[in-house]
Amino acid sequence: MDKEVRFGQILESVKRSARENGNYITDEALSEAFTEIELDDDRLKMVKDYLAAQKIKVGGEAPEEEEFTPEDMNFLQMYLDELELLPEYSDGEKKAYTIQAMAGEKEAQSKLTEMYLKDVVQISKIYNNQGVLIEDLIGEGNVALAAAVTMLDSQEKPEDCEGMIVKYVMDAMEELIKENNDSAQVNDKALKRVNEIFEKADKLSKEYARKVTVEELCEEEHLSRKAVVDAIRISGFKIDSIEIPDELKGIE
Repeated sequence: MDKEVRFGQILESVKRSARENGNYITDEALSEAFTEIELDDDRLKMVKDYLAAQKIKVGGEAPEEEEFTPEDMNFLQMYLDELELLPEYSDGEKKAYTIQAMAGEKEAQSKLTEMYLKDVVQISKIYNNQGVLIEDLIGEGNVALAAAVTMLDSQEKPEDCEGMIVKYVMDAMEELIKENNDSAQVNDKALKRVNEIFEKADKLSKEYARKVTVEELCEEEHLSRKAVVDAIRISGFKIDSIEIPDELKGIE
């Protein structure tokens, strides 16, 4: 197997193991995981930086379990109360429904979805306090679960199905967190840019002792008209130092 492919597989395994351990892994466990590849110091630092970006702690004391917000606790309790109304299934029944679901039987797939709903809740707790509401994590996990049970024909043995389902759910939650974080970073950059434009407008307005026009601001500060107009829109037109241009009048 290609060394880089194997590296990616081990890194994914390490990440999942850390998730299941409260987003924590010891230095010893990390080194042991990569024994067959023998990482040099630079590559090891890259791995640790990657894990840190995923909010996974490496080494030191294990982090204390993060608490849920009151809102999350209320939702979890109500949701778990609802799940308690679902029937219980024995291990034998679960295996029988799994085999039937592998064969494409819709009713069995539906039953299997019910069986794994509580597992989705447990998985969601792994991703607590990572920028996404527990309610949204569970919702995304349930969608992934419903999709996963329809694809069990890809597995050779029923014993492999649970791992496939759990991986599918975890992947969906991680993707949701990534999308949310990416969106937050974009919003932070946009806000920073808007604030920079406002500061320049305020400075120029004080020099002129009046509001400045968009054209004046663009010329003096070498800004694009679109950037200034977008900043005005984002602010909700609450800019004392800039004259609202004609194209935006009536939109306020």
